[in-house]
Amino acid sequence: MTQVKSSIMQKNDNFYKIANQNKPHIYNEKIPLQRLIQLKPDDTKFGGVKVSESDVDKQFLSKKDLNKGDKIILDFGQHCVGKLNLHIESHGEPMDSPLYLHLKLAELPAELVIDSASYHGWISSSWIQEEYIHIDELPCDLKLPRRYAFRYVEIEVKDTSSKWSARISNPFVISESAVTMDAVAPLKIADKTLEKIDAVSIKTLHDCMQDVFEDGPKRDRRLWLGDLRLQALANYQTFKDYGLVKRCLYLFGGSITADNRIPADIFIQPEITPDSVFLLDYSLLFVAVLKDYFWETKDHDTLNDLYPIAKRTVNEALNYVDDSGILEACDSWKLFVDWSKEIDKKVSGQAILIYSLKQLVQLASIQSDPDLKFYQQKISALSANSVSKLFDQHKGLFVSNGQLNIASQVWMVLAHVLPDEENKKLMDKSITTFFPIKGIATPYMYHHIAQALLESDHITEAVQLIKDYWGKMIELGADTFWEAFEPDNLNFSPYGSLIINSYCHAWSCTPTYLIRKYL
Repeated sequence: MTQVKSSIMQKNDNFYKIANQNKPHIYNEKIPLQRLIQLKPDDTKFGGVKVSESDVDKQFLSKKDLNKGDKIILDFGQHCVGKLNLHIESHGEPMDSPLYLHLKLAELPAELVIDSASYHGWISSSWIQEEYIHIDELPCDLKLPRRYAFRYVEIEVKDTSSKWSARISNPFVISESAVTMDAVAPLKIADKTLEKIDAVSIKTLHDCMQDVFEDGPKRDRRLWLGDLRLQALANYQTFKDYGLVKRCLYLFGGSITADNRIPADIFIQPEITPDSVFLLDYSLLFVAVLKDYFWETKDHDTLNDLYPIAKRTVNEALNYVDDSGILEACDSWKLFVDWSKEIDKKVSGQAILIYSLKQLVQLASIQSDPDLKFYQQKISALSANSVSKLFDQHKGLFVSNGQLNIASQVWMVLAHVLPDEENKKLMDKSITTFFPIKGIATPYMYHHIAQALLESDHITEAVQLIKDYWGKMIELGADTFWEAFEPDNLNFSPYGSLIINSYCHAWSCTPTYLIRKYL
């Protein structure tokens, strides 16, 4: 079995140039304050806190004196990605000391009640959205230079002096996105729950569409290949911003390594820099992103440029197929599949390789590639080996290193390894075995479960899953859909604390795709 030899990037400056030619225009919108709120303990609510109206009406905010220890919480009424603006004045005697403020910005109220000093997870605490600010002279217009993702802002006066008070007025946000919400055609569906889920999905996608398709505007803020695939699918059903997909495709296409791996993610600022993280399934799914883009646009120039990259990454993955015809990931080229630590991912990897080969075959046919027959033969061999070595005829399920899990079945369904009727039986068995779902940590995997249900003619079950999972987030106060969510473990975080989780995340936006395409 071939092992990874090098991580040296073969950067393609011409591809980066094309990517930069497709940089989006960023639209701005002024979002005013909606109300002031206060938080109260409530164990039945997400994070153990509920929102109630403040005693201070927003129209009287400018008259409220704020002294040492005072706090106010601003609610802008919607999830915002942008920059906060405040007007601040002093009231009383002449200002004999600086104003010292602590600002906490939050996507959900639960973040405001967590002490940031209590966080000790493996993701940097510098992602926690807070600022400590000294202001020497008032009045002033405070404009936070850093972009934040938030709906709520808690302002605490750390100190003034005994002689004067601070007064805040005219809070607003200048939001940022590569698209505008009015670009999306209204959804025509009688089901009001699905209509609401669709709207929140679109808002999630909107707020993640920036200079690239970001994975999350609160944290990471970079381009991830697995997220891109799902964002692009949702985008084709909504905003139809093909230029942003093309930009991201060329960024990945220009970032392949000498040993034919595409990095899992790319940093954009201060310059284009591929990350050193490599995920086998993400690298393979570049093929699907390219195929889906071509199906939407018929952009032959992009296909001609990037098809060789798609071939290289698939060919490299084929080197990791062992003598028994089964894909084996390695330590330096791992499989992601889901954040869950409970599921074995061997079968999922095998299915994703077959799925990606089938996407490549469709492109190879268009390109009149002489290797078309070779790839078709690989699909047949890998599929046959999957059934003979990974499928338990008695159980009626695929077995991954001795483990039965939902991800294995779902990816085999999406890869259509079995005939359609047997595919349907596989999902029948999966429903009785794995539902209600346990141990899956992200909307990324839930998307694939829902799509597998839809593609195997389990429409009712798919709709119920969408309502139970994404609808539950809305019940818990979501304006946008979250990075990680386990309905039976509301304190779940891959990083050790709810304060660091992203509550507007790219891979969570796909109900709008599933609803608009399949329903």
